Amino acid sequence: MLDFIYYPVSAILWFWHKVFGSVLGPDNGFAWALAVVFLVFTLRIFLLKPAIKQVRTTRQMQELQPQIKALQKKHTGDRQRQAAEMQKLQKEHGFNPLMGCLPALVQAPMFLGLYHVLRSFNRTGTGLGQLGMTPEANATTPNYIFSAVDVQSFLSARLFGAPISAAITSPQSTLASFAPYGGVPTVATIAAVAIPLMVLASLATHFNARASVARQSPDAAANPQSAIMNKLVLWIFPLGVLVGGPFLMIAILLYWVSNNIWTYGQQHLVFARIDREEAAKQREVAERRQATVPKPGARPTARKTTTTRKRRRRK
Repeated sequence: MLDFIYYPVSAILWFWHKVFGSVLGPDNGFAWALAVVFLVFTLRIFLLKPAIKQVRTTRQMQELQPQIKALQKKHTGDRQRQAAEMQKLQKEHGFNPLMGCLPALVQAPMFLGLYHVLRSFNRTGTGLGQLGMTPEANATTPNYIFSAVDVQSFLSARLFGAPISAAITSPQSTLASFAPYGGVPTVATIAAVAIPLMVLASLATHFNARASVARQSPDAAANPQSAIMNKLVLWIFPLGVLVGGPFLMIAILLYWVSNNIWTYGQQHLVFARIDREEAAKQREVAERRQATVPKPGARPTARKTTTTRKRRRRK
């Protein structure tokens, strides 16, 4: 049903694996890990322009807050009139509230697409119905644009001895099926790789949220609903990464870490760029005002009005 997402995600992952596999070897765990990381970077580059618009929309929303509150107060009890006036205000300022959530709406299916493709290496390829297959049974099943050889390469890939397709909570039967691909891994070996990735993902999630909260206006931060949401993104979401991490394969944790690291860097770069643009606009306005101010000691020139000119013509 979502093949229009699965195939592009699979194609990008396949491309980067071929790039890094040609250097490090197709079965190398770091080649597959880098393929996942650069898949994230590729998708985020496509979303960079909407992300910048999202930041601008958030800034604009904060600037319009006083007018929005005034409208809400003026039309209390008349929701229809309030909504009409709100749309009018948004239209006058070229404000599109959908841009504030577009990147998140696009990222969600991308993540689900990657999650599905990576999970399919361990069970089935393109929806043949053979769910729950072990790596051993799945080794001869193609996975979207990946051939059976590519599937075997992914199942053989390991980071510091841990299969990137395994999770801390993988059942023993699944771990035993990795025997033909480098031996049976232990839970301790998987945990030694997965736990640091979980901690990094949790910390990155927290600091991303902290950077966003720091950018909120005082009025927005004082809002009770915003305060609750801030606590969720600052503490509950990072905790959720730690709680859910043991159930995610190492490849998914790599996606989570690299996605959050990209977000952290992108936030600082985009905010810095917008701050420079706003500072430049403020300097331009100040220079225009300064140009209209008379120099010290100079006599201000009187402006002749249209009425004065008409009177002189009549004389």
